[in-house]
Amino acid sequence: MIVPVTLAVEAPAARPCTAQELRDLTTPSDQPYRLLCRADLAGRDIRRRVLIQGAEASGAGLDCGGGRIAPSGEITTRAPTVAVWSRREGEGWSRPTDVTVRNCVVLGAVRIWGMGAGGSMRDLLASSRTPDHTVAAQSAAPLRTTLDRVRFEAAGTIPLYVGPGVTRTTVVRSSFRGRSASTAIYLDAESAGAVIQDNDFDIRTAREQIAVDGSAANRIVGNRFVLNGRGGVFLYRNCGEGGVIRHQTPSYNQITDNVFSRASLLRPRTVVVGAREGNRAYCDADAGWPFGSSRDDGDGATGNQVANNRVAR
Repeated sequence: MIVPVTLAVEAPAARPCTAQELRDLTTPSDQPYRLLCRADLAGRDIRRRVLIQGAEASGAGLDCGGGRIAPSGEITTRAPTVAVWSRREGEGWSRPTDVTVRNCVVLGAVRIWGMGAGGSMRDLLASSRTPDHTVAAQSAAPLRTTLDRVRFEAAGTIPLYVGPGVTRTTVVRSSFRGRSASTAIYLDAESAGAVIQDNDFDIRTAREQIAVDGSAANRIVGNRFVLNGRGGVFLYRNCGEGGVIRHQTPSYNQITDNVFSRASLLRPRTVVVGAREGNRAYCDADAGWPFGSSRDDGDGATGNQVANNRVAR
């Protein structure tokens, strides 16, 4: 199942940061800075984590001018370098739209999250047990986040995670370096409409470079991957993990005109459509519901375009 992305457009903020806000942003701290404006840093480094959360942060942005975002302390899923997060408000969600990060070196990770932001999965789990979960997840999640000319320097955790329901994320002219215990980019369930184009991947990963897990209608085009024997782009649906029902299938994705080097000679596995097909011990953890991966553990990948990709030896 794939649900078209037809979301209302919220008006973004357009205010540049004041001199005092820029001083606070660039003052080292072990607490995240809540960004509500557009920061032009002209090469100055940020020595703290950045939190861009809720509708009031719509239109917020960072242009580092080549500077680094390098917080002290451990970078984790709950405490990423840059967090673009929705916030639970009563019965609904307050989400940021039209956030931009440009010309930055990011040490650690960027996390874009709707339901489940901050580590609590109760809302996501409960929503997945309703038939309109994909629409609900997309309506709750950040919309139109742009990452342009960002150098990701990973230090163990996934450098870019696009969470459940996140839509229209753009990653262009960027590079991925360092190491990840998983993937370089993870597109999670019910997310859609990402554009990943003209990027360089030269990162040591334990798995494939890009995971498309129940994510649909994405464009992965014109990228350059150094695989070092690992996989390239895998499309699947991670049935049952954490008990969360995956509704959307990894369908209608475009994966074209990419170059893969240092692929495995015996099993290059550059692009794999239907990489799991229910082959996980936890697939039964979401059993008992008449929809999504609860009804069918298969990946259900259909309508994907895979063409003009090249393996360079």
